[in-house]
Amino acid sequence: MKITLLTGKIYNIENEFDFPLEVRKSPRTTRLSLRIDAKKHIPVLTMPIFCTEKRALNFVREHEVWVQNALLKTPEIKHFENGEKISLFGQEVQIIHTPEIRLTKFEKNKLLVGGDVEFLHRRVKDYIKKCAKTEFFNRSKILAQKINCELKSVNIKDTKSRWGSCSTLRNINYNWRIALAPEFVINYLMAHEVSHLKHPDHSTEFWDCVKMLCPDMEHGNTWLKKFGKNLNIYE
Repeated sequence: MKITLLTGKIYNIENEFDFPLEVRKSPRTTRLSLRIDAKKHIPVLTMPIFCTEKRALNFVREHEVWVQNALLKTPEIKHFENGEKISLFGQEVQIIHTPEIRLTKFEKNKLLVGGDVEFLHRRVKDYIKKCAKTEFFNRSKILAQKINCELKSVNIKDTKSRWGSCSTLRNINYNWRIALAPEFVINYLMAHEVSHLKHPDHSTEFWDCVKMLCPDMEHGNTWLKKFGKNLNIYE
């Protein structure tokens, strides 16, 4: 097995661990630490600049069970693929690579994606983000009207830290990946963020507003907490 420092120096550690390991030496840290890089799906060891490799490896050995369990809980990053079936705005859609067409388009429960196959993931992602901006704005605007609030704009973000946010300027941000969620989940998130136009906190009044806009809010909220991580596998 190879352990590679960011300096480019490589240490060959044969049969040490059953997983690859990225090692970073940092002058800003005074202790050893381990974390999982979700995008690369590998553990990352950060060590002080003057820490010995022997001490660092012993540290990893002591936490090997934690690393293995953390890797099992961390889904690998996924790209959209030809033939794959996804949920798109609550509807099952199959991705079909169609090289002879120029633009990505939706047709009879199929998402036809043109161009070279190596660009398929990016084209599908771009299409979803473009459609989400219009779809989410329209849905949010209808909900905002129900509570007599003004919605200025909807923006689509590419962040894995949160599903949505509402600013004091009456703009709502949505994570594009929520378009891949079931319909009842989308309905809940729209109701949640729109309710913040009226209640900027998470008070009882806020939750009452969410419930009014989305009577099935508990179902959507529970799904996001339990299965939301599955949406984040898409890069």
